[in-house]
Amino acid sequence: MIKTLNNRFILFNFIIISCAIIGLMKPIYPQFSGSDSSFHPYIINYWADGSIVGVGAAANLLGIPLSQNKQELSLLDVQSLNPGSISGIDKWALEQNPNKMTEFENYSDYALIASVLLPGLLMSDKQIRKDWFDVLIMYAETMSITANIYEWSFLGPTFQNKFRPVTYYDQLTYDQKKSGDNRNSFYSGHTANAAAATFFIAKVYSDYNPGIGNNKYLLYGAATIPPLIVGYFRVKAVKHFPSDIMVGLGVGALTGIIIPELHRRRDPDMSLGLFSSPEATGLAITWSTNFLN
Repeated sequence: MIKTLNNRFILFNFIIISCAIIGLMKPIYPQFSGSDSSFHPYIINYWADGSIVGVGAAANLLGIPLSQNKQELSLLDVQSLNPGSISGIDKWALEQNPNKMTEFENYSDYALIASVLLPGLLMSDKQIRKDWFDVLIMYAETMSITANIYEWSFLGPTFQNKFRPVTYYDQLTYDQKKSGDNRNSFYSGHTANAAAATFFIAKVYSDYNPGIGNNKYLLYGAATIPPLIVGYFRVKAVKHFPSDIMVGLGVGALTGIIIPELHRRRDPDMSLGLFSSPEATGLAITWSTNFLN
């Protein structure tokens, strides 16, 4: 269990702490000055966003024991499992070699670390590099929210108790199956974190480079590859079913897109006014947003 905690959260907390330290060192500066004609697509409120990152890190640490210190599976729990009840694509998770699960679990950890570090490639863009601190804060916020959705939402293992595929393998001993962590199949936090990172890259690069037009969809397509690789390794490690991987991919992708979108500098997309029609008169609120623009 200690190894699982370290692999899953040490990199995330390193990012959060690093952002906090850098935030204390960096002076607050205005987004625009008289001589600054560069493009800044995002608005960052350092106090608000910094608070979200800090509170998110604390909430994540508080949530870890809830999902990781679950009651062990009883022998009856394990013996009552029916592999025949697993249908569709999820059957693939029961067709692996459990003797290699540690090897593939390590691969999934390495792939996750690589995915979480990939947003550093954004610094190769000159304009993004000028706003490196804002992008870093926004990325830390994205990862913080992704982690807390995993820990605290009804979708995550704090409220779900789906048994991992490892518990279905007859060739493994009861001692290899009984860990309370084996109640945490749904959904894949590894995949969600990897997807949040890669879709963040696609979203931020597209916002800084609107001239790429519809080519941005190629970026979003490419963004699915690292989390799918992570997910593949998680299935091979008999940690998750494919459906757990797809939900994790969806959660991470949405977070990686929505958080930057909420920070976008734009002409007001929300308008408030009165409306009148033969049927009614009242208050009208109009909100338009384009997550993939």
